[in-house]
Amino acid sequence: MIKEQKIALINAGKYNPESIAEYLKLGGYQNIEKALQKNPADIIELMIEAKLRGRGGAGFPTGLKEKFTNEAVCERCVQKYLVCNADEGEPGTFKDRIIMEQDPHVLIEGLIIAAFAIGATKGYIYVRGEYTKSIHMLRVALQQAKEKGFLGKNILNSGFDFELEIKLGAGSYLCGEELTLLESLEGKRGYPRIKPPFPAEKGLFGKPTLINNVETFTHLPYIIEHGAEHYKSMGTEKSPGTKIFTISGDVNKPGYYETIMGVTLRSLINDLAGGIKGHKKFKAALLGGAAGTFVDETVLDTPMGFDSLKEKGAVLGSGAIIVMSEERSVFDMAYSILAFFKHESCGKCVPCRVGTAQLMILMDKAKENSSKKSQILDHLLYEADYMAKNSLCPLGQSPILPIKSLKQYFQHQF
Repeated sequence: MIKEQKIALINAGKYNPESIAEYLKLGGYQNIEKALQKNPADIIELMIEAKLRGRGGAGFPTGLKEKFTNEAVCERCVQKYLVCNADEGEPGTFKDRIIMEQDPHVLIEGLIIAAFAIGATKGYIYVRGEYTKSIHMLRVALQQAKEKGFLGKNILNSGFDFELEIKLGAGSYLCGEELTLLESLEGKRGYPRIKPPFPAEKGLFGKPTLINNVETFTHLPYIIEHGAEHYKSMGTEKSPGTKIFTISGDVNKPGYYETIMGVTLRSLINDLAGGIKGHKKFKAALLGGAAGTFVDETVLDTPMGFDSLKEKGAVLGSGAIIVMSEERSVFDMAYSILAFFKHESCGKCVPCRVGTAQLMILMDKAKENSSKKSQILDHLLYEADYMAKNSLCPLGQSPILPIKSLKQYFQHQF
C-alpha cells in the first residue's frame, strides 16, 4: 500500500492561500533568503546534482536548462527572462491548477530562486485564461509578496531585482509548447517557431529565456532547504523526487495524487484512486494525455518514470492517467484524440494541417468498415510517422505516440 509523499503540494490545504502571513508561519519564503546568500552558479549546480527533471512532460534536466540560460552570450544581452508555463491544456491534466489555487506562494518562491540563479530581472507566468480561480490566487499572492519585499527592487537587501507579471492565454492547446508560448507572450499569433535557436539562447524578445512548468518550479525551494542528496533519496535513480499524477476515468476516486517517482500504475490505480469503478477489469490507460500513449495490463507493474516507461514504448508526459475499464472502446478514445489534434492544429505547416485531417478521414473509414481496421491502423501509423518527421512543433509530432502504442498494445482490439 503506497501513500502520498509531497513536495509541490506539501503546504496545500494547510493554510489560506490568500494569506501570506499564514504561509510565512509555515516557513514560507525562508528558502529565498538561503538562495540569495549563495552564488547563482552554486544553485544551478545544486539542481544538476539533484537531477531535477522538468515536470511538464519532456523531462529535460532543469539544472542544465538553467545552466544554458545563465551562460548564454549574445549581442546587447542586458536582459534575461524567466517564463512559467501555466498553460495547462493537456487533456486529463490539472496538477498545475491545484498548485496555483492552493499554494501560489510556493510557485512564486521557486520562480524567484530560478530568476536569481540565471540572472533574470523580469518574469512572466503564462496562465490559460479559463483558470479564473488560479489567476485570482496568483494576483493576490504576487501583490502580497511585493508588499513584503520578496519581489521588486533590492529583494531582502541583496541587490537582486525581480518583477513578476501574469499573462493570460486565450485557450490555444498549441501555446502549451514553449516556443509557441513565447510568440503569444510577445503579442503575436500563437504559431510555432523553428528551432534551433532554443529559448536559452534566443527566447522572449530575442533574449535568453528560461521556461519551465509550474510543478517544476515548486521543487526548487524544497531542494534549497533539504539538499540534493535528500531529494535523490526519493523516487528512482534517473527520475528522483515526487510527481503529481492526475487520475481520471473509470476509477472510484478520481483526483490528484503526489507520490514518489517510480510508483507503479497498479499502485496508483488501486491504492490511491480506489480501484476500477464497478469492480470491472482494467482494460487500458492513456498516459500523458492526448499527446501520450495507450498501455495495457502488461505495463501495470512498470515504474512510472521517464526512462522506465520509455523502455515500454510509453511516456510519463504530464502525469495524466486516464483509466479505461473492460467495457470501454480503445478505438473510440483514439478517435476523440485524433479529432482533438485536428481541431487544435494551427495550420502553419502543411504536414500537420493536412496530416491531422487525413488521420480523421482514415478513422472515419475504419468506423464505417470495421473489417479493415487493422489495415487502416498501419496506414494511420505511416501518416503519423510522416507528420512526426516533418511538422514544426510537438502537435504534429504527437499523433504518432498514441497510434504507435495502439499498434503495440491493442492491434487485436482496434
